[in-house]
Amino acid sequence: MAKKKKKKEKIVYYDDNSTISDMSGVSRSRGNSAPKSTKQDQSLKQVQGTSKWRTFWSAFKMMLLPTVFALAVIGVLYLLLMLATGNLF
Repeated sequence: MAKKKKKKEKIVYYDDNSTISDMSGVSRSRGNSAPKSTKQDQSLKQVQGTSKWRTFWSAFKMMLLPTVFALAVIGVLYLLLMLATGNLF
């Protein structure tokens, strides 16, 4: 009894000759249509700005100790290499 092989289904790709980032349908209006900012919008931007800085500093504090440790290890290895080759003194 011979086993029948499953016939592979051939994938067909259709090409419409457009790029992945087809921007032909996007247009820009010529007028200055930027909305006027209000005091509420400005205060909201200020709050968002302070929260961004708070996030930045908290991430910076987390990375500071490992960075100093890595630099110290690299410095010690450099000094050992310089001592081993005789170029330190």
